[in-house]
Amino acid sequence: MKFIRITAPVLLLFGAIGAAHAQSQLNVYFGLGTATDSSSDQKIDTFNTGNPYTTPKMAGLFSDIGASFMFSKHYGLGGDFDFRNSQAAYAGLNYRPSFYNFDAIVEPGKTKRFVPELRGGLGGVNVSYSYSSTACDPFAGCSTSNQYVESAHHFQVHMEAAARYYMTEHLFLRPAVEAHWVNNFSQFGSNWVPQYSLGIGWSFGSRE
Repeated sequence: MKFIRITAPVLLLFGAIGAAHAQSQLNVYFGLGTATDSSSDQKIDTFNTGNPYTTPKMAGLFSDIGASFMFSKHYGLGGDFDFRNSQAAYAGLNYRPSFYNFDAIVEPGKTKRFVPELRGGLGGVNVSYSYSSTACDPFAGCSTSNQYVESAHHFQVHMEAAARYYMTEHLFLRPAVEAHWVNNFSQFGSNWVPQYSLGIGWSFGSRE
């Protein structure tokens, strides 16, 4: 009886681990889209010339790289890294924003080909600044250099609604709508940053 009392919980634990492993699924994806925010309408005299710049809106092409791990049929964890593909002008400097987050995931009401995702989590935002200059001489010609200046860092809360539409057993398309609430996002006009993307990805493991 003592042997049964000791081994029964162990067998149940290994059974639960085996069932979770059998149901586990890893999804990786890459997407393109945009993230937008209004201008803060600040006037910044970056170079003390007496001619201030007006801060810009956030727009442009963004990349979305992410993954999710589903440890049961409906629940999992995931993460994303989103960044503007190229630098843009900001008050006489160049800037590039990037977002990262770690989420809890729920997949309600899925079918074999269509899997909705509801995600929510925490992360951060980095806005890096650099200065671009061009120098010319008669021997080497002209060259442009881009020098890092500084970065601004912010805490963010992340929310997302997405879906995986399977074209094959493992290959899927992934449209997504996201919302970033960025704490004290003074560089732009709103703390709320909506983002839209369309991605393509691959699933590893069980889809049952």
